[in-house]
Amino acid sequence: MRPTLIARALVAVAALGLGLAQPAAAEPHGSGDPALVRTDKGAVRGTVTQDYREFQGIPYAAPPVGPLRWASPRPTQPWRDTRAATRPGNGCAQIELHPYLHSESEDCLYLNVTTPRRAEHRRLPVLVFFHGGGFSAGSSHETLPTELAARGDVVAVTVNYRLGALGFLAHPALDGGEARQRSGNFGLEDQQEALRWVRRNAAAFGGDPGNVTISGQWSGGKAVCVQMTSPSAAGLFHKVITMSNPCTLHTVPRGDGSPDPEPLGLPRSRAAAERHGLALAADVGCADPATAAACLRAVPAMDLLKKAPFLTFTPVYGGGGVLPVDPLTAFETGRFHKVPVLLGTNRDAYRTSDAYLELWGYPKLTPEGYVLRVRNFVGAANAERVLARYPLRDYQNIPSLAWSALATDALLSRPQSDTAALFARHVPTYAYEFADRDAPWYGDLALPSFPTGAYQDAELQYLFTTVYFAGRAFTPAQRALSNTMIDYVSRFAHRGDPNGRGLPHWPSANRDAALAQVLEPGAVRPGNFRVGHSYDFWRSIDY
Repeated sequence: MRPTLIARALVAVAALGLGLAQPAAAEPHGSGDPALVRTDKGAVRGTVTQDYREFQGIPYAAPPVGPLRWASPRPTQPWRDTRAATRPGNGCAQIELHPYLHSESEDCLYLNVTTPRRAEHRRLPVLVFFHGGGFSAGSSHETLPTELAARGDVVAVTVNYRLGALGFLAHPALDGGEARQRSGNFGLEDQQEALRWVRRNAAAFGGDPGNVTISGQWSGGKAVCVQMTSPSAAGLFHKVITMSNPCTLHTVPRGDGSPDPEPLGLPRSRAAAERHGLALAADVGCADPATAAACLRAVPAMDLLKKAPFLTFTPVYGGGGVLPVDPLTAFETGRFHKVPVLLGTNRDAYRTSDAYLELWGYPKLTPEGYVLRVRNFVGAANAERVLARYPLRDYQNIPSLAWSALATDALLSRPQSDTAALFARHVPTYAYEFADRDAPWYGDLALPSFPTGAYQDAELQYLFTTVYFAGRAFTPAQRALSNTMIDYVSRFAHRGDPNGRGLPHWPSANRDAALAQVLEPGAVRPGNFRVGHSYDFWRSIDY
């Protein structure tokens, strides 16, 4: 069994501009055949069901292979005959990691479009989803938005983008030439190219190119955040949804609990990224600066990825390019695209970490181990205060539950609340907390020794059909919560406000930044997120 990259990030805690010129837009098809759509590069034939239409494996850019490895995305070639769009395209190359689908292909810049059954000649909102996986794993067809499109009356697009070292390698030898905006952010450039494809082609599928929401979960959520600060993304989207990765989240502890100056899974400075790139180049035998570019392009993709440290090759800021400044600085100074925001986290996110440790064969966390973790994380001077705030007796005397509550509050809930407050000063903002403590666990993994609660990833199955939760079933109350969440998301995509007839009222963070909509079966309601996650307490702790 191999770990998820998301779990690796959580276990680290537990162990403590391109131009905007547009080609001619695709025209809505006039054949009367709902399975046939003509894009700007040629016609595609998808699958039609009673409730939705699905078009899979549509190329949005040329294959980034050979000399185009570490190149900015290039236009795909048109096709003459109707292209079958009934199967997904290749996922982008990645090592084999549960639960993500393994791929060794660099020919991977494909997207999928799902619409309601009757979408022709309409102008529905478009919701684009960027998958998670720590910028190192995942693919567009692992999260299928069929119910979201059909029930929500939206055009949903899921996107592949280059991953790991193939998507985020920064190296001086790769700057310039084929890299139009410096090296290091090819995966982000892919996302922007997909959004340009949406702008040109949305109308052909019944979508409105003037009403595009970008969304993502975990690293996909972080991608949404950094796109908000990228000058070359201007005008490509009109609303954002970021799940399980607050935009002001900036650090996670190292294995010994101390803060990491180069945290895994988060954006890196160009100086740090180039150190990582030079080290990887040397490790694969491409240390000579004069020949490094050609040498690196000759290394087989999987040889390269197997030597690339997990969660290290992530978006790069500074020195010009796609992210000219640190996204945190951009947010703090108001230099980001001002669009409505919906954001949230999961109540028990960090239970995933100890669950995976048990599944890998590590012993259960002991009371003594819990105390040691807390001391490593907050330091000896703060440990007694923190242990008094999170005593084992309040968590069924299960150390993993106490640690999860502590880590979730300190490392996700605090930046979640800070992010909501920051955005609320500038744009319409809505915050949520996913709180189903009986959420089904991963489909092919045994349960750990403790309740998994509203763990990291759990919310995905309420919005998408996913490979991660195959075989799991909802209770009637959970199905009702899923419908409510789809209704909220789709109404936000329609008009930048999740509220609507028949839904529990969701107050905006502009009214009160401490409020978040609690998403719990049978009890969807506003709640004071800061009180529920000891926000003021963690503001008083220097860690």
